[in-house]
Amino acid sequence: MTSIETSEKLKENNKKISENHEDFRIFGLITFLIADGMTFAGFFAAYLTYKAVNPLPDGAIYELELPIPTINTILLLISSATFHKAGKALSNQNNSNSQKWLLITALFGIVFLGFQIFEYFNLPFALTDNLFASTFYALTGFHGLHVTLGTLMILIISWQVRPDGGRITNLNMFPLEAVELYWHFVDGIWVILFLILYLL
Repeated sequence: MTSIETSEKLKENNKKISENHEDFRIFGLITFLIADGMTFAGFFAAYLTYKAVNPLPDGAIYELELPIPTINTILLLISSATFHKAGKALSNQNNSNSQKWLLITALFGIVFLGFQIFEYFNLPFALTDNLFASTFYALTGFHGLHVTLGTLMILIISWQVRPDGGRITNLNMFPLEAVELYWHFVDGIWVILFLILYLL
């Protein structure tokens, strides 16, 4: 048996296996996101508990400026919409349009990170000033890490949906759907973070 025949036989066997087994990839991703969300919930609970039972002395907590985080909130909400457009375009076999919307989404993520770095350089407190400062940097930094990873994944997916030779098509949308679900999760976490850190 030649290597080509062996390869074709393996592909046929894999096809039979996939047809006879349910696809649990989305379930696995959702399980991961729930676990990741519980990590954020732990951060939120610790911050709110400390704030309620251990008020900081005068001058130890600072009034946060709202313009930059508000802009960042708008950017992420819009980016969820552009990502959804990318998915719709791919399902309609319009790979070039899908790639365009993915690149726009990635750009929103990059701008978000740029604004966050700018905010860090202009905050009136440092990482180790007090527990509020440490919690603020931990929460926003952990979320920023998620945005960074999400942006990198979006750039990878945008390359994979290219019209000329891309591996992701309307017949194989799971990679895009998985990253989209992750991105919506990151956006939702930011909305909660914005409400707790900046508005409460």
